[in-house]
Order: sequence, then C-alpha cells, then structure tokens
Amino acid sequence: QVQLVESGGGLVQAGGSLRLSCAASGRTFSSYGMGWFRQAPGKEREFVAAITWRGTNSYYADSVKGRFTISRDNAKNTVYLQMNSLKPEDTAVYYCAARISGGSYFDLVNYNYWGQGTQVTVSS
Repeated sequence: QVQLVESGGGLVQAGGSLRLSCAASGRTFSSYGMGWFRQAPGKEREFVAAITWRGTNSYYADSVKGRFTISRDNAKNTVYLQMNSLKPEDTAVYYCAARISGGSYFDLVNYNYWGQGTQVTVSS
C-alpha cells in the first residue's frame, strides 16, 4: 500500500507562484512514476504533469507547459509541482498520484494510488 499526502496549496493572486509537495510512504517510492492531476468544480479530473521513476522524463499538459515544473527527490520520497505565472483557470483541487504499471502517463486510469488533494485558488 502507498500513502500520498499533498501540501502547499492555498490562495494566490494571478501571476503568482506556488509549490505543491507530495510525500509518499509505503512501498518503494523510487520504483513508481508520479503524476499530478487537477479537478475544477463541475469538471472532470485532468492530467497536469508526470515524471518517470528516475526523473529522467517528464510530461505536461499543454495548458501548463512552460509555467509548471514537476520534479522529484527519491531520497525524501517526495514529488513537487512548481507552479509559476498562475492563472484563475488553474484553480482546482490538485491530486498527486503514483503508478506502478505501464500505459500512458497522461491517463488517470494508469495510476494506482491517489492522495486526498490540496486546494489551489488563483484570484484575478
């Protein structure tokens, strides 16, 4: 079993920055790929970013490319999402997820474990 706990959400003005963290416990963190998803009110959960188990490859949704950066520290069992130039449309609950199997990093069905989420609100 893997437990994921997100932190770092909050209220920020448009143009500002936040860094989300996701601390993992349980099975060996360094063996799984990690992703961030988000869900805005009334919308489906959508892919934001993902990173491979060694951190050698990362993937981003077009809507956040160039503004968000995913990274991981396997020694600390933590994955991060640095969010810059935030926009009101980035407002959502952000979820961390872990995957131990294959398939597209962009598809939430390929993730095995999920955190509880952290709220990010961007005011205009």
